[in-house]
Amino acid sequence: MKFWIKVIKTPEALLVNVCDEELLEREFREGEIVLRTPRSFYGERIVEEEELRSFLEEGDIISLVGERSISVAVEMGIATWRAVKRVSGIPHLNIYRL
Repeated sequence: MKFWIKVIKTPEALLVNVCDEELLEREFREGEIVLRTPRSFYGERIVEEEELRSFLEEGDIISLVGERSISVAVEMGIATWRAVKRVSGIPHLNIYRL
C-alpha cells in the first residue's frame, strides 16, 4: 500500500496530511460539501505503510483521506471509524492531539 504524505513542522505542532495514493488531486462533491486533495496539501512524497505509521505516531494534527490511510490509524488505536466523515463515499478524518 502506498500513500501520499506531506509533513509540516511548526514551532507549535507537527502536521501530517495523508491521502491514499489513487485519491491525490481529486475532487469529491456531495451537495454543498466539497473535498479536495491537492498536491500542495497532500502530495509531497509517497510512503509505504511502515513509514506512514511512524509519522502518524508523531503527528499532532493529522488529516487523512481514504479507506486505507484511515484503516492504518484505526489499527494503531489513534482513530475510530465513528469519527469519520464521508463525501461522495470517500472517508475523511482529522485527528488533533493537543
